[in-house]
Amino acid sequence: MRINKLLLIGLMAFLVFSCDNDDDNGITVDPPRDRGEVALENDQALLDYLSTHFYNYEEFENPSEDFNYVVKFDTIAGENADKLPIIESDKLLTKTINNQGVDEKLYVLKIREGVGEKPKFTDSTFVTYQGQLLTEDVFDSSLKSPVWFSLVSYFVRNVNGSLAPVGGVIKGFSEGLQEFGGASNFSINPDNTIEWTNDFGVGAIFIPSGLGYFNNPPSVSIPAYSPLIFKVNMLRVNEADHDRDGIPSYLEDLDGDKDVFNDDTDEDGLPNYSDSDDDGDGTPTKEEITLNEDGSINFIDSNSDGTPDYLDPDFFKEQ
Repeated sequence: MRINKLLLIGLMAFLVFSCDNDDDNGITVDPPRDRGEVALENDQALLDYLSTHFYNYEEFENPSEDFNYVVKFDTIAGENADKLPIIESDKLLTKTINNQGVDEKLYVLKIREGVGEKPKFTDSTFVTYQGQLLTEDVFDSSLKSPVWFSLVSYFVRNVNGSLAPVGGVIKGFSEGLQEFGGASNFSINPDNTIEWTNDFGVGAIFIPSGLGYFNNPPSVSIPAYSPLIFKVNMLRVNEADHDRDGIPSYLEDLDGDKDVFNDDTDEDGLPNYSDSDDDGDGTPTKEEITLNEDGSINFIDSNSDGTPDYLDPDFFKEQ
């Protein structure tokens, strides 16, 4: 199963759209365990893995001409007994993320940061990746064919009025990708393949199940409560404007809590970043702002009441 489907299903389950908790793709899901308890167990499992495994740091330090810049892991044992464990690498960082009231620890191996722009939490990313369990079992991979991921899902309204989510990834994957920049440039080969400058972000993300699929995995290849590992190469970042109203999606997080789902000015069920008329006054948002040549935005306040026109239902342009 492709990760774009996996990650979307995980997000849909989290947002409680249309998942049956008793039967998901043939997986029987018991009532969820305590998140705090699972977080502690997962963190210990991740620390054990990071302490007993190393990555191919020597290849990165002295890359051969044909080196593919893909992370590889192996156990510290036998002829590899003297290798540096991942936990001791100066390229490993820890992020503590509060999710549903529980602090979860995410580990990011940032082998190369990448010189290009880093994504914001609502942006789109073009990456190659491989997803695996701590047992080394690979559940999905696209190491040769990059895939576009929107780090946050957006919503469209069906003809029957219901809302449908599109895109989106699990929280741990999003938080990890935000640590990497893309390549500075690319060229197109005669066979129409793309060759990226060798300065893109490279690394891996170690994700506790609380920032992954928790008790509701989308596939039998991922057991419930499983920590996940994603090897990633970040190639390109695009700033997203999901509703194409002229305002980048990250700027539609009005309260600055990095959650665009809870910003819905006209309370019509569509969050502002998915709503082309944020205040519901009948005038599209893009007609109530001014876009400057340098890309900046003027948020006009025609009646000087302190609320910009695009968020003010009491002011609208006469048609």
